Amino acid sequence: MKWQHIIKNGQVYCDGRFVHTNVYIKDGKIAALSDQDLGTADEVTDAAGLYVLPGLIDTHIHSRDPQATYKEDFYHSTLAAAMGGITTVFEMPNTNPSICNVANLKQQKANLGSKANIDFAMWGLCLGDLNNHELLALNDAGVVAFKFFWGYAIDKKSHLLIYNYKEGDPNAIAPLSDGEVFDIFKAVKATGKQLAIHAENSEIMSRLSQQVQQEGRCDYQALLDGRPDVAEAATVSLGIQFSKFSGTPLHILHLTSKAGVDLIRDAKQQGLPITTETCPHYLFLTNEDYDRVGNELKVYPPVKYQSDQDALWQGIYDGTITSICSDHAPHTYAEKQGDLFDVPAGMCGLETEVPLLLNAVNQGKLALEDVAVLMSENPAKIYHIYPKKGTIVVGSDADFTVVDMNKQKVLRRDDLHSKGKVMAYDGVKVTGMPVVTILRGITIVKDGQLVNEKQGQFLRPVE
Repeated sequence: MKWQHIIKNGQVYCDGRFVHTNVYIKDGKIAALSDQDLGTADEVTDAAGLYVLPGLIDTHIHSRDPQATYKEDFYHSTLAAAMGGITTVFEMPNTNPSICNVANLKQQKANLGSKANIDFAMWGLCLGDLNNHELLALNDAGVVAFKFFWGYAIDKKSHLLIYNYKEGDPNAIAPLSDGEVFDIFKAVKATGKQLAIHAENSEIMSRLSQQVQQEGRCDYQALLDGRPDVAEAATVSLGIQFSKFSGTPLHILHLTSKAGVDLIRDAKQQGLPITTETCPHYLFLTNEDYDRVGNELKVYPPVKYQSDQDALWQGIYDGTITSICSDHAPHTYAEKQGDLFDVPAGMCGLETEVPLLLNAVNQGKLALEDVAVLMSENPAKIYHIYPKKGTIVVGSDADFTVVDMNKQKVLRRDDLHSKGKVMAYDGVKVTGMPVVTILRGITIVKDGQLVNEKQGQFLRPVE
């Protein structure tokens, strides 16, 4: 029989373990799994000595497209993703125009679809009374889930976030009251989708940040004193209660603290519908890295202490943390120069997250099976794209991340395929690299070279 593509001789992740088998692909789908010779193919990938994972998924990226494409655009973010072994990304909704209604969704879908090197899903944005009535239509139009930036003010015209809100600003919609937020939970519940929250209490942060700046402090400890653990814990705690009483599935974005881990662990033990993610910068960096990394370490929520990092790893081991993603948020290198409180928060992460996790496998911090679960299987299940994505079974999309656990590389900012080159791992040596990225049976990247571009498609949740 003639196949579209055969991946042969690899160790393939199936049913929670790696098995030696061949993968036979037809019409973009997995058609057979067998260690027997079942015919020839238009393309053959020899994965001898390599591991074949279900295509990895990054559920949290900011591509800056279309409003700030000098920092990044969707072509370059999805190129970086493919180079880093990612086959599907979820684009966040705080763009300009924001994904707060169906018209904007359609416009952005066409924009991103013209540039996508890998498959993509799109988040919908919650703005409270401004668009609660739009959520059912956004759901029907195919958003993968909904995001709410709890505690942030919103620009009246653009609906972009205002990071340094001043009370009484005539151009701003003030942060929503708790009652308005609870109405968001109820509105999202009606869609059946996940509500994800950026969990930092803005009132706590505003007051404490103002105090440290009045003291004339602008070091990294001042940043942490202005955005302490309690800011995350307070919002996580209230979010859990709102989820409990509304029945809305809740996802906590980019978890950073021991306090947050403890709260979510307790909620999950109660059987509440709570999931959470963390990011490589919280797993591999601490406040002590600021002297080496400088302002490139600045992200929101901030990278905290070793005790928080240890708690995050424990949360991964016991299942409290259900997924890992990059929170890819590029800026130019020039924008990161200056006063710590003035420079923007965010760094590139799409191209480095998989190498960092594979290196952690080689260090004994994770099993390779864990990477498949945290970056493919769990995200696909949480966001209702399983089993189309997230698994290697007959009938699923033929998406694969093929990795060489012995390949070594020194990570360099100048090697990034993103437009922005801000990253905190310049000069870090890793062992373990993605070497082939396959999307629906089409090889996108092989051995660091782009083979096929703009093959990505819009991804709707599985009905």
